[in-house]
Amino acid sequence: MKINKNFDNLVPSYLFAEIAKRVNEFQAANPEKDIIRLGIGDVTLPLAPVVVEAMKKGASELGEKETFRGYPDYEGYGFLREAVSGYYKSFGVQVSPDEILISDGAKSDCGNICDIFSEENTVLVTDPVYPVYVDSNIMAGRKIIYADCTKENGFKAMPDENVKADLIYLCSPNNPTGSAYTAEELKVWIDYALKNDAVILYDSAYEAFITEDMPRSIFAVEGARKCAIEFCSLSKTAGFTGTRCGYTVIPKELERDGHNIYNLWYRRQATKFNGVSWPVQCAAAAVFSEEGQKQIKENIGYYKENARIISQALDEMGIFYTGGKNSPYIWLECPGNMGSWEFFDFLLKEANVVGTPGAGFGKNGEGFFRLTSFGDRERTAEAVERLKAALKKL
Repeated sequence: MKINKNFDNLVPSYLFAEIAKRVNEFQAANPEKDIIRLGIGDVTLPLAPVVVEAMKKGASELGEKETFRGYPDYEGYGFLREAVSGYYKSFGVQVSPDEILISDGAKSDCGNICDIFSEENTVLVTDPVYPVYVDSNIMAGRKIIYADCTKENGFKAMPDENVKADLIYLCSPNNPTGSAYTAEELKVWIDYALKNDAVILYDSAYEAFITEDMPRSIFAVEGARKCAIEFCSLSKTAGFTGTRCGYTVIPKELERDGHNIYNLWYRRQATKFNGVSWPVQCAAAAVFSEEGQKQIKENIGYYKENARIISQALDEMGIFYTGGKNSPYIWLECPGNMGSWEFFDFLLKEANVVGTPGAGFGKNGEGFFRLTSFGDRERTAEAVERLKAALKKL
């Protein structure tokens, strides 16, 4: 018996373990200190009431013989796919229900989608990068190339015509940088993909946070149906981080190497995935109801206001950042030319505030720092005041 040696090529992700270690050591030495955490990528507000009621009803139906459900359809129940299709239509994008496959979240599908593509393909990711794009392809033994996202390009890398890629991961609005592509910028990526016979793997998990005139879906841009797969999640849109539900959209006309991509992915899912539970799909459908949209937008508005509070403070202090407007993440340049971990330690010691060092997301993250808007309002406002006070000491 032999192990997949590609796992030997993984760089152990010590980012959050190291964060926890430093915070725990500081807290042990300073038990009286009140630490505010703005590094968390998880939501904190409860599920919307209409969602909870739908989940309760779905669960109760499983307790009655007449309404009991067993294995779900591999692609998800029709009523939920219809609801997702209607949601796309609400912002002007036409996606058929039979092009939508329900999943347990965007992270799983972003990592698993490459099951249907050859290990010989070259994968392009932007740096800084959400780790699952890199690690899942290292596990499969693929060659990975990087497109640099820097302060100079607003942390929005564009394709290099001299570089050939087969699979392209894009995340917009981006985690961790909060930057978001315009329609014109996405069109450049689409044209590049079509020219190279590549497929764009487009993570739109944060589309609900877009407030400016930017596409909520890559399928809002001409040509995308011939080269893109879109992943989305209810985790940040509707607080489903602990409930697990998302969806992947594959246009029926998308083909590569003589194969239909939708059919390949459906075959993969039918083999390795048994679908999302009935109560969770009932709850997910409620998200897209009129009342559901009203309630989840209130939660999203809460997080947006937190982001505004953080962004306004950075503006007042003259600190460069991206994100905040179209994203729950704020990606700031460490003041005083500090490195990412140096600023982490400074902020922890001087302000008792925790964020995420940008260096943990790739080489271009060094010197930058991620804060999130998913915390409590009062605590977020207090953290900002502590940050202002701490920076006066520099």
